[in-house]
Amino acid sequence: MIFLIGIDFSLPLKNPVLLFSLILFIILFAPIILNKLRIPHLIGLIIAGAIIGPNGFNLIARDMSIILFGTVGLQYIMFLAGLEIDLAEFKKNSSKSLVFGLLTFSIPMTIGTLVGFYVLEFSMPTSVLLASMFASHTLIAYPIVSKLGVAKNKAVNITVGGTMITDTLALLVLAVIAGMQAGEINQEFWIRLIISVIAFGLVVMLVFPIIGRWFFKRFDDNISQYIFVLAMVFLGCTLAELAGIEAIIGAFLAGLSLNRLIPHTSPLMNRIEFVGNALFIPFFLIGVGMLIDYKAFIKDWNTLEVAGIMTVCAIVGKYLPALITQKIYGFSVDERRLIFGLSNAQAAATLAAVLVGFNIIVDYKSVTEYNEIHLKNNKLTTENHSELIFGLENGEFPKLGNMAIIGGVPANGVYKLIDKTEMVFTQGRLADIKMPNRLLNESVLNGTILMILITCTIASFVAQKGAYNIALMEDDSDEQEEGKPTDGDERILIPMKNIDTVEELIQFAVTIKSKKNKTGLFALNVINNNSSSLSKESKAKKIVDKAAVVASATDNRLNMLMRYDLNILNGITSVVREQKISDIILGQTESLGSSDSMYGPLTDGVLNKCNATTFIYKSVQPISTIKRYVVVIPERAEREIGFPFWLLKIWNLGKNTGSKIVFYGSETTINFIKDIHSKHPVDAAFNVFSDWDDFLILSRSIIKDDALVVVMSRKPNLSYNAIMSHIPTYMNKYFDKNNVVLIYPLQLGIDGNSKIDLKNPGALDTFTENLERLDDVAKMIGKLFKKK
Repeated sequence: MIFLIGIDFSLPLKNPVLLFSLILFIILFAPIILNKLRIPHLIGLIIAGAIIGPNGFNLIARDMSIILFGTVGLQYIMFLAGLEIDLAEFKKNSSKSLVFGLLTFSIPMTIGTLVGFYVLEFSMPTSVLLASMFASHTLIAYPIVSKLGVAKNKAVNITVGGTMITDTLALLVLAVIAGMQAGEINQEFWIRLIISVIAFGLVVMLVFPIIGRWFFKRFDDNISQYIFVLAMVFLGCTLAELAGIEAIIGAFLAGLSLNRLIPHTSPLMNRIEFVGNALFIPFFLIGVGMLIDYKAFIKDWNTLEVAGIMTVCAIVGKYLPALITQKIYGFSVDERRLIFGLSNAQAAATLAAVLVGFNIIVDYKSVTEYNEIHLKNNKLTTENHSELIFGLENGEFPKLGNMAIIGGVPANGVYKLIDKTEMVFTQGRLADIKMPNRLLNESVLNGTILMILITCTIASFVAQKGAYNIALMEDDSDEQEEGKPTDGDERILIPMKNIDTVEELIQFAVTIKSKKNKTGLFALNVINNNSSSLSKESKAKKIVDKAAVVASATDNRLNMLMRYDLNILNGITSVVREQKISDIILGQTESLGSSDSMYGPLTDGVLNKCNATTFIYKSVQPISTIKRYVVVIPERAEREIGFPFWLLKIWNLGKNTGSKIVFYGSETTINFIKDIHSKHPVDAAFNVFSDWDDFLILSRSIIKDDALVVVMSRKPNLSYNAIMSHIPTYMNKYFDKNNVVLIYPLQLGIDGNSKIDLKNPGALDTFTENLERLDDVAKMIGKLFKKK
């Protein structure tokens, strides 16, 4: 047929369209089919790679394109682990990560060395290198854990931190063993290694954030930001290799260094996760599967024996640290499953170690002598035609120097084949064959591939079960506390009239909202009912449409509202009542601090008529580039009815951006927040401040890349302070180069509806009594924090 002319269907496939189509269909259907069988899709992709690879049906060669995308996928897994880690929990649990990291390194190292030396009868360097393969692990199950929403669990945090420790130590062992075999271990080697590793760590952790903050401030193009992040990741990988350690360490540290610059709720984060999970990580898994050679296990019993011993050592060596860590820190069985599932998979560093060990030739051993050889069909045969099969370059013996091939048979000399075998020829006769004695032999190489398949399978099943049970438990807990879980508990309204501020307002909204609130965002544009201009209606539609696009980029649905009203304020207040709005976010577009108005007629009207937690937001730089949020709290703020609700938003701000929250308030308020912080940690600092008459002294504490957050109050509520009337003027005069957020909490005496039934005297009396008892308020806040 004419349309098939020119398409090459010979195996392995060479047509790029066919190749990419086949891989995409595998990535598409493997998870769909295996999810029905409750099998982790990661295993399906590895098995698919074995089936289509060179050792299966040979549909696809494991060429440079597969290796390239697979390498990107491996670095992506480590990068995502560093990017998604909760830095506050990471710091809090750093000692636990250190303990687990040392356990998960030392126990497999001990077991592997003893088994290699006494059971497999390897040399001591070989045994140590073999043990380092068991000590390292790859977070291959991390995408499963992340997808189920438990990536911030304490057990996951500890395991990720321990991974960096054990992989670094294991790869350093690899570097030392390789250096010993090359005779390079001396004082200069150690000095060079230590200096290069320290320099690499300092550059990535200190310089990368500076470059990133500079870039994100100046370039807001979505594509440019993504390419920049990818470039920084692989720059970190390159620097790691230049320092003498594996690239995966560089990818992980790059993730840590950019953690604070990429909010977890941002469109950029959504794109990073999407591209990695959809394309790069599946390529890596398929590439791992292509390494599996089932024939090696069938024809060689020694390979199966070595593979079995290695697999048992790897599983036991990772289960024991998980069990010990569980007992030490009182983790649940499912949390132990998470630790074991994440740490059991052997892939990246293991492959690096086995390939390095296989390529290190210790010495040569003579096999035998032959009188005659023949070259037929690219195979060497003796006189009795028993085949000696070696890899030949381009179907013939490689030439050394000026030596020539005479009559198809080499002349005098020593010839090295592709697998490093040496063949000694004398007068056209094969005098000797010298086989290389490798640091890690072929049985270990093939056994490693089988070990990778088995450990990845076990890790995926165990991690999936643990993560699923924990996620299910959290959902059940939420349902018990809330009665019937709904998305209506938190409903955030964003009135908009300027298209230029749409993106920053939506970004702020998705940053402070609850993680489970996917449908509670409302964008509103009010059109004057007297206006018959179609241009105003068209402009309003463009604004809400842009808001919807920005929200969808963060995986959130935005409810778009357009309201016709004679008065914009009436339109906003009507929507607040109709939609039972709990929070309002206003962009500051009116003049501030005039004699008649604090914020302008519209904003003042919203504050007076809408009893919802209201945020007045002024942005001068992207939210991702903020280093600290300085939160100033008035006295007795904790006794206000809306205290828990705005505090929860501040906590979300810290959690989702990774920025430090610096609290200023009275001693009573600060101690109360400290108690909450002990149970729900974020990166925070606390300072006693109560002299609002000297409010401007805080301007000395506000530096570049800081944001000021001031908790306000309406007259004449409990936490109101006369200085608050001057805050809008201070915003313009002293904090004009900083992002500013003014928060008006839910308070008594305001017209409008709220989540709390203010018309019910019994409920109001009970709530007021609870406010007088800080323990009860803490319990209420605890429930809110669990809900988020």
